[in-house]
Amino acid sequence: MSVIVYFKNDYIQCDTIKNAMNHKGTNYISINIEIQTESIEYLKSFGYHQTPVVITDNDHWSGFRPDKIAGLSQLTNVRG
Repeated sequence: MSVIVYFKNDYIQCDTIKNAMNHKGTNYISINIEIQTESIEYLKSFGYHQTPVVITDNDHWSGFRPDKIAGLSQLTNVRG
């Protein structure tokens, strides 16, 4: 399963979600929308206007969601 975390620099929720995923051993790709600005329009197409945004093969959400992160760690089992 692919897991992508879209984030901005120096934003506590973005740091928190990546730290939680690392702690749980979740394998993910991180994309900084301040560098890859073309990602902003992609996220807006889902209706998101703030980060972090997590997109998986089967789901997507915005913000720090410990319940969702716990579910991901059971499926990926590899530290990212």
